[in-house]
Amino acid sequence: MQHRIIVLGAGYTGAIAAGRLARRLHREDVAITLVNAEPDFVERVRMHQLAVGQELRPRPFSEMFAGTGVELRLGKVTGVDADRRTVTVLDAGGAEELEYDTLVYALGSGWDDQGVPGTAEHAHEIAGRAGALRLRESLARLDAGQPVVVVGGGLTGLEAATEIAEARPDLDVALAARGGLGDWLSPKGVRHLRKVFGRLGITVHEHAAVTAVEADRLTTADGTSIPAAVTVWTTGFAVHPIAKATTLEVTDTGQIVVDGTMRSVSHPDVYAVGDAARVTGPGGKPLRMSCASGVPTAWQAADAIAARLTGGKLPNVPLRYFNQCISLGRREGLIQYVTADDRAVRAALTGRLAAVYKELVCKGAAWGVANPVIGMPARRRRVLREPAPAGARSAVG
Repeated sequence: MQHRIIVLGAGYTGAIAAGRLARRLHREDVAITLVNAEPDFVERVRMHQLAVGQELRPRPFSEMFAGTGVELRLGKVTGVDADRRTVTVLDAGGAEELEYDTLVYALGSGWDDQGVPGTAEHAHEIAGRAGALRLRESLARLDAGQPVVVVGGGLTGLEAATEIAEARPDLDVALAARGGLGDWLSPKGVRHLRKVFGRLGITVHEHAAVTAVEADRLTTADGTSIPAAVTVWTTGFAVHPIAKATTLEVTDTGQIVVDGTMRSVSHPDVYAVGDAARVTGPGGKPLRMSCASGVPTAWQAADAIAARLTGGKLPNVPLRYFNQCISLGRREGLIQYVTADDRAVRAALTGRLAAVYKELVCKGAAWGVANPVIGMPARRRRVLREPAPAGARSAVG
């Protein structure tokens, strides 16, 4: 009987995990099903580019997983029963319950309106392709001189504001940040950021917590009213809500609590990767939601599953950061080097070279989805009749 592995979600982490498992395990021994609502891979790190009218290369899963043995199941995940080891998938034919032996939960995250009044009704998000395309249509309808406000001073906000300002120099682009502009960066990084924002004509509202959004303006905590024909909300991400409705052990935010091999601490046949997982990094700090955090967790989970099923050695790869890569339009970038636990150091790469660096990172991330063992030779191992005990644990984390 084949060991049934179901992977929920085909973003960077889910797609990598499914592909890596297919290259680690003998095809006769496992049935790997990847459940996703869309037939194509979405380069989430490029949604700000899609929003300003740039065309992205299509990446259909039918081509990506051709010949691997991974079965793509198109549908929306509506439920997980971790005790009965089933998932419910809704597609054009209705709802169906699928049974699994091992589950990889990679449903990721979406935008977080943080409950600010008017945000859900009036603001745009770029956490996914549908939202980016809606923003694209709204921006295309704007006349010269109309105001666009990006709310959120994190990486997504910086990239969105600069991309819009570069693509549409005729618009009045502003950024509203709760703190100071780039206040987590090194002094060199902040100087470059301010220089690029000034060159692009982006107005910055610092220490401006937005408390309400209307169709034509937003309001900050101190009562300031900022005109906005289009508001783009980038204040952070919220995890998919399904995990919190299960018996899995989760955090207050709904992330699944895992050990160092990405295995659920409450249900040993469930693994969680990417934004869906509460992963402990260097210094005991949780990894931030990002592609940089998620991809290594997908490698870790896939290799741990394969090791446990085949009697191999559990992975012991440290999860750490090296840099933060920020695009500032198509011609400028900022690479902020960081400590293992993601704190900025003095060194930073700026300018055109940084933009090239960031582009290579984005291309590499997409290439890594289609090449989940990073071009290294992979031997498909046979699954043991009796897999390693459920209590087995790695030394990681």
